[in-house]
Amino acid sequence: MAEPVRPLTRPRRLAPGDRVVVVAPSASVPAERLHLGCGILRSWGLEVEVAPHVLDVHPGLRYLAGTDADRVRDLERAWLDPDVAAVVCARGGYGAQRIADLLDWDAMRAATPKVFVGYSDITVLHEAFAVRLGLATVHGPMAAALTFVKDDRTAEHLRRTLFEPDSAQVITSATAETLVPGRARGITAGGCASMLASERGTPWARPSFAGAILLLEDVGEDLYRLDRILTQLLRSGALEGVAGIALGSWADCGPADRVRGLMLDRLAPLGVPVVWELGFGHGPTTLTVPLGVPAVLDADAGTLTLETPGLA
Repeated sequence: MAEPVRPLTRPRRLAPGDRVVVVAPSASVPAERLHLGCGILRSWGLEVEVAPHVLDVHPGLRYLAGTDADRVRDLERAWLDPDVAAVVCARGGYGAQRIADLLDWDAMRAATPKVFVGYSDITVLHEAFAVRLGLATVHGPMAAALTFVKDDRTAEHLRRTLFEPDSAQVITSATAETLVPGRARGITAGGCASMLASERGTPWARPSFAGAILLLEDVGEDLYRLDRILTQLLRSGALEGVAGIALGSWADCGPADRVRGLMLDRLAPLGVPVVWELGFGHGPTTLTVPLGVPAVLDADAGTLTLETPGLA
């Protein structure tokens, strides 16, 4: 049986005056939204720096935020700078997988732990930080994400998680429902379902999410593709021994009742608690969920309660 997922090292919480660097490991970034998002971060008293290549566009592959080498350089420089307290991604999209094996993980492991924030395509880096650095990260809205700049609840929940983690330990949403009843304890992990599935078979993928409260969400996937994603996770053994599953948003994935039915079909046979629509991911509100910390999933109450704050 696979080794269960274990708690990870937590970086320290943020305080006014901390220096934060915004990076773009994946897709090209809309400048106007980046400006708005950085303004929100600065309003919290943070010193915000935008990495040199964030607004670049790859000369041939225009869906990427510049070349792989430049995206690697920005992330490495920010992470290795001892005066930086947090690295916040600008957006997801696609591109993190292209740089995951180009980063200097030995040097990054030797650096002082810091906060790392993002979701969607950034799921690939959350997994890499967990497996290669043993570091807890923050699955939350990005600096140029539409929900971050438009939705006050999204921004406020991230702020509380970063600055007041004790006040953000119970995560729930008005849309949360019981899919499979029960209560489970485990270590938070996961993120974008398609990215988790596409990582299966790569050298650093976890053997499984045994012992985890697994977060799953996605966007823009037709129902049959979601079926394929979930089936790949099941067939690969990724879900063997999982403690519970928290489902987030499924924007543009088809009618909610059909997506809900698919989740029941694929996940209910696991016999673990499952919560539907907990409020994280690509929805109109993006709640923040720390990854790598012990938590209790109460499917009957529709809550995820962190037993340890996401940041120390």
